Amino acid sequence: MAQLIADRRDVDFVLHEMLHVEDLSKDDKFADFNKKTVNLIISEARNLALKEMLPTQVIGDREGVRFEKGKVTVPEEFKKLYEIYKEGEWVSMIEDLEWGGQGMPRVIALAANEYFVGANLAFMMYPGLTHGAGKLVEAFGTDKQKELFLRKLYTGEWCGTMMLTEPEAGSDVGALTTTAVENDDGTYSITGNKIFISGGEHDLAENIIHPVLARIEGAPEGTKGISLFLVPKIWVNDDGSLGESNDVVCTGVEEKMGIHGNSTCSVALGSKGGCRSQLLGEKNKGMRAMFLMMNGARLLVGLQGFCCASSAYMYALNYARERIQGKYLLQVMDKDAPSVPIIQHPDVRRQLITMKAYVEGIRSLMYYIGICGDKREISDDPEEKARYQGIVDLLIPIAKGYVTDRSFEVCNHGLQVYGGYGYIKEYPLEQLVRDCRITMIYEGTNGIQAMDLLGRKLGINQGKPIMDLLGEIHKTLAKAKAVEGFKDKVDRVEAAVNRLGEVALHIGKTAMSPQALSAFAFAHPFMDVCGDVILSWLLLWRATISAEALEKGAKKKDVAFYKGQLKSAEFFIHSILPITLGKMEAILETNGAAVEMDEASFGG
Repeated sequence: MAQLIADRRDVDFVLHEMLHVEDLSKDDKFADFNKKTVNLIISEARNLALKEMLPTQVIGDREGVRFEKGKVTVPEEFKKLYEIYKEGEWVSMIEDLEWGGQGMPRVIALAANEYFVGANLAFMMYPGLTHGAGKLVEAFGTDKQKELFLRKLYTGEWCGTMMLTEPEAGSDVGALTTTAVENDDGTYSITGNKIFISGGEHDLAENIIHPVLARIEGAPEGTKGISLFLVPKIWVNDDGSLGESNDVVCTGVEEKMGIHGNSTCSVALGSKGGCRSQLLGEKNKGMRAMFLMMNGARLLVGLQGFCCASSAYMYALNYARERIQGKYLLQVMDKDAPSVPIIQHPDVRRQLITMKAYVEGIRSLMYYIGICGDKREISDDPEEKARYQGIVDLLIPIAKGYVTDRSFEVCNHGLQVYGGYGYIKEYPLEQLVRDCRITMIYEGTNGIQAMDLLGRKLGINQGKPIMDLLGEIHKTLAKAKAVEGFKDKVDRVEAAVNRLGEVALHIGKTAMSPQALSAFAFAHPFMDVCGDVILSWLLLWRATISAEALEKGAKKKDVAFYKGQLKSAEFFIHSILPITLGKMEAILETNGAAVEMDEASFGG
């Protein structure tokens, strides 16, 4: 039977054979999550995704949301689905039971979310943003704010957003003009306009809690003067009851290229002088609060892109096996030769194995980041906790930037496998390509992710996270060297790892020199090569496990899967990694044409 959204065998492989997630249950915090429980959770998530969510994906795309007189209505099917999702307590999988969560490991939540987001990305943005708003309240709220808001958000009874962007303050958040004036009762009156607010208005819940960035009158300019506020759509009284409408008015929804089922709103705050808020955290520390929560948000966007890619691969694979078109290449001169499924054509196989290698490698990367977070959570050793956090911090711009770039590429390959049918709405790839494209833009464009990697993460803690990650890579290389027939693969990956070290040292120094602009012109290519080398490591790791399983006599039903892992690694190391090395040479040259050319010379 054809699989949809994700390859369950591969999900299980990463969880149990690569990362051994069941070992987390040895700690009291995750004692309930043994292997059997983990498998049940993934099965339940998969069932919900396939039976309830996936049928709403096209509905959300075709119907979109309706805007009328400041109110936004989502497709009716979304409302039923949201109730089912809430009842299953899926909104806050990793949070404490005290606040309505399930207390599960991050890596398991990522696996469950792979099915949910893959089934309907636009719908999942509503609970995803709600959970993010809850994290801000949990991290920075007072006891009273937690009492009023946290359980409501973590159970999905109320929804949440994040209001950062303004017409003249997109990536440059410090340029925002939204103001906050303190009232006699300790609340703040907010005045301003926000745009591109995902889930900024809808009818899934009776209240929407908006964390809003604004500047208190008299605060310093730039990011140093920004504070964070809680702005409920409907005011919440001290006893938890709902008060009156809070002068938060949706002024329009964007007509977007994709994710039509999610409402992307422009919102006026205090246009009638009556928008009240509570300060969340300390004055003028709003950006610090946002940066603390950025890892989770960027990992979620990376997951969104990856889920589109995983779905695209599953659809393309199924289609290639079923679509009969053309003769087998070695029989084209035989007039009696039958037409064959297109999976037998070399160029289609090239595209499929490219998709397969990226999807498998990225799945391993995303889950690896998740389990690093879990291990940090259960460790009692401050040094070990810092080590895991450092690796996570280092990998986040790659998990957002590189992953979404490659995911869009995978979706494009999938559309190409479908040929002309891929370009029409009757088939799924057209929507996946459109939905995936936004992931390269929001939560910090991929150019910003690359600048973050080069400008901040490369030198964090004197480069210790990089050394720690290289230590993990070298463990895999040492183990792979012991596998018969792996020497060439290992040598190639090891050479790429060593060359990347030289490139990182070069571009890091150049970024601190008078040629800084040229260095940052190569920040995105540097992110690319980092991602490629990391994927080559992960694919080699997967291949090493698979070779050992085959050597020990794998079950008949698993042989083809394990052999597929060997071929994924072989293809990537022999066909993608040489291109990566060429990109490294370009980075080492750091040609300045892009930044040296006069603006007028661009033309126009």
